[in-house]
Amino acid sequence: MKSRSHHHDARWPRRLLWLVTIWTASVLCLGILAYGLRLIMRAAGLTT
Repeated sequence: MKSRSHHHDARWPRRLLWLVTIWTASVLCLGILAYGLRLIMRAAGLTT
């Protein structure tokens, strides 16, 4: 039973790394999308 618990505990750092990776990728994608929208608005003359 101890080996199962140890194996389960060893998965948490990997899961946390995946969570941080997915969060970082989503924030980066939103930033790129916002920048692209800003460029489109600037090209259309809606912002200075």
